[in-house]
Amino acid sequence: MAEQQEKENKNSIQVIERMKALLDVLADSPEPVALKHLALATGLHPSTAHRILAAMTGSRIVERHDAGTYRLGIRLLELGNLVKSRLNIRDVAAPFMQQLHESIGEAINLGIRHEDEIVYIERTSSGRSLVRVVYLVGGRAPLHLTSVGKLFLAEDAPESVRAYAKRTGLPGKTSTSLTSLTALEKELEKIRRHAVAFDNEEAEVGLKCVAAPIRDDEGKLIAGLSVSAPVDRHRPDWLQQVRETADEISHALGYVKPRPR
Repeated sequence: MAEQQEKENKNSIQVIERMKALLDVLADSPEPVALKHLALATGLHPSTAHRILAAMTGSRIVERHDAGTYRLGIRLLELGNLVKSRLNIRDVAAPFMQQLHESIGEAINLGIRHEDEIVYIERTSSGRSLVRVVYLVGGRAPLHLTSVGKLFLAEDAPESVRAYAKRTGLPGKTSTSLTSLTALEKELEKIRRHAVAFDNEEAEVGLKCVAAPIRDDEGKLIAGLSVSAPVDRHRPDWLQQVRETADEISHALGYVKPRPR
């Protein structure tokens, strides 16, 4: 009896794996895909692929066309919208932030934009004696003084950046703060090219940060992930780790990077 149950479980897992393989091929193609190509791409016998596709068609996970081709079905969109409505950026980002924190050993921050400020909505403990007020959960800071804030300004159109500068006056807090529109625009152009932003003791003397963007399934910038640390502990090689972690969070939110042309 146990042997029979184990065999059935194994068969069930195999069917799920085959379904996933078929869905992956369909997801990679913007056009409906013929059965022959699906079987070839997944390594399945055409009759096996046809049987699984028929079951998925009945559940609206896959749609079948008159020409005998297949594409992803509307049910996936319905399920995707349901998942999206239940996603919480803090919940999604938290395990990735903790993993990065354990690797780097410094405070990891998650910030979102609220009008002309960045609001920090999550932070891992630095594990060190030095605690910075500006990066506590709920803390706020002007966009142009923080690495996360600069990410959002870099997304804005030039006229919006000019309006921000006029509206706020670009106040500074340290000698390295960007307090002129020319300096800010030059910095934002670098961010657009490299998709990463820095804070070089601009919000607080002795504190440096590096941040990378987090995007949702529509490609919209919704948050920034940053590492903050005293100057003497800051390391340039964190840049790649922060960028990769931000990309992982974006992917978990449904973002798919455009393919290079």
